[in-house]
Amino acid sequence: MADEQCRSRLELAALARVLISVRCMPAALPVFIHVMSHHVLIASDEDAVIDAARRGDVLAVQVDGTDDHGVTWSVQATGVAHLPTTGDVLTLAGESSRLSPALERGATLIAIPLTIVSGESVRWTFPGI
Repeated sequence: MADEQCRSRLELAALARVLISVRCMPAALPVFIHVMSHHVLIASDEDAVIDAARRGDVLAVQVDGTDDHGVTWSVQATGVAHLPTTGDVLTLAGESSRLSPALERGATLIAIPLTIVSGESVRWTFPGI
């Protein structure tokens, strides 16, 4: 899948999964997202996700869907997560109405640079059906 198509699908998504390792076990946790400039912003109240961002861990965000022709697709953005500075949070939150409700409920804003963005699409065919 082309880079611009991957980014477009990320930009259209409001809900995604953040992929993280918790005590050496993989976890996929729901988060609200907003793509801005060269980052995907997520709002999470999960301690494991916030702690990972505080440590500067690599996190991945994944969105999935289907297109008008029944082709399923999946896009993943990966980068070193960080907690934006207080000034950045106010600016970024103001620009993202998607994240505002979660932030107002106490979620933490986390930024993940779009270091690696990849995607794939699959047309499922079932022989004999």
